[in-house]
Amino acid sequence: MTLPRRYRVLPALAATSLVAVAGCSASGGDDDASTDTIVVSTFPFGVEEFTEAVVDPFTEATGIEVELDTGSNADRLSQLQLEGEGTGVDVMLMSDTYVAIADEEDLLQPVTADDVPTLDEIAGFAVDDAYPGPAYSYQLNGVMYDTTVLDAEQAAAWDLYADPALAGMVALPDISVTAGQLTVSGVADAFGDGPYDVDTAFSTMAGWAPNVLQFYSSTTEFTNLLTQGEIVGGVALNGFATDLVASGESIAWTPPAEGRYMATNRAVVPAGAPNPEGAFAFIDYLLSVEAQEASAELVGDLPVNLDAEVPAELSAVVGDIAADPAAAGYETLDPAETVANRNEWVDRFAREVVGG
Repeated sequence: MTLPRRYRVLPALAATSLVAVAGCSASGGDDDASTDTIVVSTFPFGVEEFTEAVVDPFTEATGIEVELDTGSNADRLSQLQLEGEGTGVDVMLMSDTYVAIADEEDLLQPVTADDVPTLDEIAGFAVDDAYPGPAYSYQLNGVMYDTTVLDAEQAAAWDLYADPALAGMVALPDISVTAGQLTVSGVADAFGDGPYDVDTAFSTMAGWAPNVLQFYSSTTEFTNLLTQGEIVGGVALNGFATDLVASGESIAWTPPAEGRYMATNRAVVPAGAPNPEGAFAFIDYLLSVEAQEASAELVGDLPVNLDAEVPAELSAVVGDIAADPAAAGYETLDPAETVANRNEWVDRFAREVVGG
């Protein structure tokens, strides 16, 4: 396994400090530094922006220094699985699917309102008993489209992918990516008996497959197809439309007319976190209006604290949905269904939809 690279967030923290702190913490030592430092494992992109929006203000407010550990969701899950309570990490920021897998293996400890009072101030969907930690941001599944060819109503209709006039001009995500599972569940909800009726979803999407230019596994593949004019639209998460819309491209994003689902990114505490009190303090700050607004502005994260102001760049894509995504018809998926069936569904999608 390739472990994520570790970044020093604060210049004052010497390179040897983390080793000393982690060593004392893991061994149960009572070095005072361990109570004044936490390790936060996060995504490798937007590190500077996240530091400016959340890390530095948190340190200034609390005196707790933060060391950022970066890597993919898979890196963090593997780290938990292989090292258990010896990771030396206090907070992990992970997508909901990976959080659910780690929780199923008892690798995380619960984050409650007793530990993190701000939990009482965030959106209901962000505090879900199915997960041991709260969502701090979310991503909406929808449709990115060329505004010179389609209008929002046309783009929002699932019939777009069955239209013979658009054969070879649309794209859909593979089920293995985040938007893929949300899309399967959206189709299952729109055409079947609910978000887990994959039999109906797969048969419906298999019927669309001849019209689909590509079932993409990388959003870059999708945005390249769209900006180069090879497709006129397809399903994608809202975050990937932000820069394109802001640049003035003839591209927009819209929610589907029905079958609206979202994914969440969550803040969790490993079972063996050396500094759980510092971890809880960090999560509490991360969910505050101040941090949520700064993260939305600098990182592009949609805020779960609904009192946070949404910047114009994000509103230009999602409109007023960010004011309350649940009120706009968006739902999260039950990890008890998606995680338990994931491997089978991935195999079936490859056979019945892509290969059919």
